[in-house]
Amino acid sequence: MATGRTHRPATRSRGIPEATVARLPLYLRALTALSERSVPTVSSEELAAAAGVNSAKLRKDFSYLGSYGTRGVGYDVEYLVYQISRELGLTQDWPVAIVGIGNLGAALANYGGFASRGFRVAALIDADPAMAGTSVAGIAVQHTDDLDRIISDNGVSIGVITTPPGAAQQVCDRLVAAGVTSILNFAPTVLSVPDGVDVRKVDLSIELQILAFHEQRKAGEEAAAEGVALEDPDEEAPPMRATPANRKGPDGDMPAVMPA
Repeated sequence: MATGRTHRPATRSRGIPEATVARLPLYLRALTALSERSVPTVSSEELAAAAGVNSAKLRKDFSYLGSYGTRGVGYDVEYLVYQISRELGLTQDWPVAIVGIGNLGAALANYGGFASRGFRVAALIDADPAMAGTSVAGIAVQHTDDLDRIISDNGVSIGVITTPPGAAQQVCDRLVAAGVTSILNFAPTVLSVPDGVDVRKVDLSIELQILAFHEQRKAGEEAAAEGVALEDPDEEAPPMRATPANRKGPDGDMPAVMPA
């Protein structure tokens, strides 16, 4: 099996748009669920609905992969799983190092879904000397003093940062200096990286704030709807105070009293 350190995914060289790349994992998740249910084929409409996109966009995305399906039959599920996995680089072995083994780092280390998707947690690193040598998910935690050696020995090209925000940039700089070219950042801070290094940010607080916005808007809409529903359609509306058409306000053309 090829290792992630020496082989890079082919998506960029083939000119697949970043927006399409971002949707490929959504398709793969939906296809994997179909595969687990032994569904042999799927239409573009069914797969698009399962992935949460429209079918025209899905067909356009798949055209970049050279996959057009069969009219009247649809797409072969198993072949699409392989094709998308290959395009995303998931048929390779990607050693991953997690830096910052607090609650979140430990939870990620224990996540069983990495291995089935081509990612192998190769190293756990923490700055706390008391953590060194302890085992998390069957892997011994190592100290940040040895970060360069750890990255080199394990051929790591993907680093996951789960440190406090104040330490994230320093950890990022050390990972990049050690040869890491892709970083998944869980720390609530923006990282500065040189050209050629990819960073994906996962900020749970921002996602929760966005959800809070939508909850507030829904509550406002429900309150407005209830207000309309509580009005008695048989109740006579109070008379509106008339304003003579020729009455002018202090500013000239507008009436001094406007209806509410």
